[in-house]
Parts: sequence; structure tokens; C-alpha cells
Amino acid sequence: MAAPEERDLTQEQTEKLLQFQDLTGIESMDQCRHTLEQHNWNIEAAVQDRLNEQEGVPSVFNPPPPRPLQVNTADHRIYSYVVSRPQPRGLLGWGYYLIMLPFRFTYYTILDIFRFALRFIRPDPRSRVTDPVGDIVSFMHSFEEKYGRAHPVFYQGTYSQALNDAKRELRFLLVYLHGDDHQDSDEFCRTTLCAPEVISLINTRMLFWACSTNKPEGYRVSQALRENTYPFLAMIMLKDRRMTVVGRLEGLLQPDDLINQLTFIMEANQTYLVSERLEREERNQTQVLRQQQDEAYLASLRADQEKERKKREERERKRRKEEEVQQQKLAEERRRRNLQEEKERKLECLPPEPSPDDPESVKIIFKLPNDSRVERRFHFSQSLTVIHDFLFSLKESPEKFQIEANFPRRVLPCLPSEEWPNPPTLQEAGLSHTEVLFVQDLTDE
Repeated sequence: MAAPEERDLTQEQTEKLLQFQDLTGIESMDQCRHTLEQHNWNIEAAVQDRLNEQEGVPSVFNPPPPRPLQVNTADHRIYSYVVSRPQPRGLLGWGYYLIMLPFRFTYYTILDIFRFALRFIRPDPRSRVTDPVGDIVSFMHSFEEKYGRAHPVFYQGTYSQALNDAKRELRFLLVYLHGDDHQDSDEFCRTTLCAPEVISLINTRMLFWACSTNKPEGYRVSQALRENTYPFLAMIMLKDRRMTVVGRLEGLLQPDDLINQLTFIMEANQTYLVSERLEREERNQTQVLRQQQDEAYLASLRADQEKERKKREERERKRRKEEEVQQQKLAEERRRRNLQEEKERKLECLPPEPSPDDPESVKIIFKLPNDSRVERRFHFSQSLTVIHDFLFSLKESPEKFQIEANFPRRVLPCLPSEEWPNPPTLQEAGLSHTEVLFVQDLTDE
């Protein structure tokens, strides 16, 4: 026979499983099924439990923990105050007490045996906490229906949440466990807990959490605090950095007696809260100081990093500038070398100079930009390009220039252009046997 966990799912359970997976985003189907089974297939409870876990809030739908809640109850300095039931008075009272004693003893003995045997047949349903907030709300409603709305403000949350809030706010937490079947519970709630002076004290000085021990959440807290009788009150506070029970009040207390006992417990332990507040303020100040130091260190680090970055950028800028200068120098050297090679090539290609006796020769005097003069003879039939090549081959001539004649003043077309694709000859240009030509520097233009 298959185990219960492995049995086939019903259609309704399958729909809930798919809906829970869609709402929570859990990929593992086994994990979704396990979570729903922990909550008796209550999808609202399971989704709320998942949301609590994601937000870091103590879960309100977790199964009961394997050990009691983490509240220190082993402190031997816990103040305990127990009110015993009044002894019977008079002959009639003692007679009634003695007559009822065997019946009362027999009743409670049989009831305890029955409950003990029932545990082996059917586990106590209170041991499974599935809706702790629902337990609290249900107890609040039943309390108000029975005793009215004039009561201390109930903490509307789980016991664990109440402990966390009391720890965070450094306040006293008063826990009340209600025994529905106890004979003194009704009178305590009606005459003591709902008394105006008790309500005022509790509302102004502490948090108040209450639940019935018939509810799973109340039963779980009962297992942690181990009350002996009802009504039961426990005062819990942060002591030595642990949530600790500092006072236990059991039995039917009257309003004045309850106020006195609560006041005594608070006054006796107030120094611990004051000390904890001072320590927390000191820790906060230390944390703020450390944060300020960290921020100052980070600011200094960022400033140093910015300085280093600017230094690297400056070094990189200088390096690039030096590289650019070096590239410019190399380019200038290549240009000069190429220019010199071009001058030498032009010089080698020049036709020989005509003799002075040649009637077709032209004597030209060139006036250079540096006021120096150069003289050479050319043939009338030669192109003006020869004149340009001669001047270009000279060491003192500029890199770019144009040649101008004075009478009439004009620029000689020595190089091919759109107007003169083939430069004219000296004769076509109208030069005489002796000419003075001016070399105009165009290098910077």
C-alpha cells in the first residue's frame, strides 16, 4: 500500500498545487506539494507563509518548531506570584469540600487518563499550528463576545512577532494564557482584566499578547512557558540580550493586586531596559561613527583614485603628445628627404645651358625671395617648365613658388593648368634675350 505522501492527488488538490506554484514562483513541484501538505492544503495560509519568508518577517504559518520558543525560562531569579484558591469556611463549607473531594479527584484522574490514552489513538490537534494569526483573531472575537470591548489592546500577531516587536522596541511583553475550562478564568477576565485601571496600566506600559490554550498557537506557547494553573500571566523582556521571563503570575488576582504585582516586576527590571537602551544607543552611535569613517575613507579613496586617474591621463596625454611630435619630426624628415630627392631628380633632368653666343638663347636673371640672384641661359624653344624645374632644383629656392615677369607684370604659366595644359615656350611667353624674373614664395599659402 502506498504511503500517504505518495497517493494520487485529487483534481481539487492538483488545481491548488498549480495555483500555488503560479502565485509563489516555486519551480519544484515537490516543494509546492510539501508546503501545501504542511498547511492542510490551505492555499491562503501557504501563500501567506511564503510571502512572510520572502519579506524576512517571522512566518505566521510555519509548523510547530521542534523545540520550545527561544525565551529564557531557566532563570532562577524569575519572580513568581501564585494566588491559591481560598480555603473553605465554616462547617458547611468544609462539609461540601470533603463531600466533593472524592468526586473531583476521580473526575480529574479519569479525565487525565482519557486524555493520555487519546494521544496514542489520535494526536492532539493543538500540536499542529497552521493558522496562528487566525487563532489570535478567533480568541479576540470570542473574548469580546463574552466580556465586551473594554479590554487591554490585544497584540494582533503571532507570539514570535510579539517577542520580536518587544525586543525591537525595548518594551515589556505581558503574555496571558486563557484556560477556557478553568473555573477562575471567567471571573478573572470579567472583573480583573477588564478593569479600567488594569487596562490603562497595560496599554501605557507594555505590549499585551493573549490566546486560549485550546488554540494551537496558545497551546504552543503553553508548552514553552509551562504554566501550573490559570489564569496565567508571564512578563517577558529583553534581559542580557535575550528575551527572558522575569515574572510569573498565576491564579485569580484582583485588579489592585495585579497592578501592584506588574508594577513591582517592571520597577525591579527597569534598570535592564535602561541599560539595554544605553547599550543600543552606544551601538548605534558606534555604527554611525563607523559608517561616517567608512564614508570618509571611501571619499578619500575616491579622491586618491581621481588624482591617480588624472595623473594617468596627464601621462597619457604627454605620451601621445611626444608621439605626435616624434611622428611630425619623422614626417618632416621624410618630406625634406623626398623634396631633396625631387630637387636632385629635377636637376639631373635639366637640359644643358646654351652658350652665350647662341642667338636663340635667353639670359634670365632670377631674383629669389631671400634677395639673392641667380643667372642662367635657356633656349627660346624650351618650355617654361624648364625654368620652373631649374629654380626648384636650387637649394635656396622655396618649396612652392611662382615666377613673375615685370614688363608687363604677369605670372608665367610654368606648370600645367586648366588654362595652359601644356605650358608655352619662352618665345611664346614673350620673353626677350635678357629678362629679370621674380620668384614669389607660395609655401605658406
